Parts: sequence; structure tokens; C-alpha cells
Amino acid sequence: MRLVTAIVKPFKLDDVKTALEALGVQGMTVSEVQGHG
Repeated sequence: MRLVTAIVKPFKLDDVKTALEALGVQGMTVSEVQGHG
């Protein structure tokens, strides 16, 4: 088992999810965050 942490722009999320599913990833947690800086 591996933990992958990634920061993905919202418009690319569907592409990333599709790619991970194709690699056999069965679950993920997605959180929307906002930041300044």
C-alpha cells in the first residue's frame, strides 16, 4: 500500500481520477482547499 499526496487544479481533477482508476487505484480522498500567498 502507498500513500500519494497531490495538489491538483480543479479543472484537471477528472483527468487525474480517470488515470488513477486505469492504474487500479480503488479509493481516494479529495478535499477542496483555498489558500493565499
